[in-house]
Amino acid sequence: MLENHAKLIQFFSVSDELVGRKKLQKMIYILKKNQIPFEEKYEFHFYGPYSEELTLRIEELCNLGFLSETKEKKSNYYQYRYKVTEQGQSFLEQFNIELPPLENMVTQMKEKSSRFLELVSTILYFDHLSKEEVEEKVQVVKRKQNFTEDDFKEAWSFIEEMSKLVTH
Repeated sequence: MLENHAKLIQFFSVSDELVGRKKLQKMIYILKKNQIPFEEKYEFHFYGPYSEELTLRIEELCNLGFLSETKEKKSNYYQYRYKVTEQGQSFLEQFNIELPPLENMVTQMKEKSSRFLELVSTILYFDHLSKEEVEEKVQVVKRKQNFTEDDFKEAWSFIEEMSKLVTH
C-alpha cells in the first residue's frame, strides 16, 4: 500500500524541489504515459488530466512529514512548493523502489511551463486518436488556451523526446 507513496517520494527526491500543483499533476501523468509505473488514476478535468488520488497521496505525505509544502502568495493566486524532508528520505530507504531512471525526464519537464505540460498531457490523454484528431480535440477542449501550430509541433517533439529517454 505505501509503495505508491514511496514512488512519489522517489519522484520528489529526483526532482529536488517542485513548484506548482498543476505542474506536479501533469508531470506524474506524463511519466505514467511513458510506462513509469505510477498507479494513480486520472480523469479529464479543467486543466487536462487530473488525479484526485494523487492529490490525496500528496496531502498524506505532507501530513506524515515526508514532504514539505510551502504556500507562496503570488499576485492573484497561491503557488505551492514541494520538497522531500529528511523523514521522507528515511521512509524511502525502507523500500526497494525500482523505477526506471527519472532524472532526465524530470529535468526536461521542470524546464517547461505548466501551460506547455498541460498541452502535452492533454495530447497524451487522447493518444488513442490519430494525430489530426488529437489536435482537433485539444483545440476544442482547450479553446481558451489558443494553442498554435508551433505549440503543437513543440509538444509532439517533446513527447517523442520523452519516449526516447525511457528506452535508454
